Amino acid sequence: MDHASNVVLDAIDFTPETLQGARIFGDEDHRIGQVTHVHGMGPESKVVVEVGGFLGIGAKSVQMDTRDMTFMRDDDGKVHGLTSLTKAQVHALPEHRH
Repeated sequence: MDHASNVVLDAIDFTPETLQGARIFGDEDHRIGQVTHVHGMGPESKVVVEVGGFLGIGAKSVQMDTRDMTFMRDDDGKVHGLTSLTKAQVHALPEHRH
């Protein structure tokens, strides 16, 4: 995925309305999961990302800090996030229970 033309979001844009549903990509643009919930707003917010599984079977939720991620809006207006973590590292995070 080419991110060159994407607009990086400011921390003020880290709201549930903006981040919920965002796809998360890791190293080498591997798709990791999707944001299912947002805790808080702004630079201290955290996102819950559903990872793994197929059609919801075998998936788990992990919590990630937005300050460790870069969120962008693509040419179609869709928001996605990038993390420097690998897919394996994200899957190894503890399961988040709501």
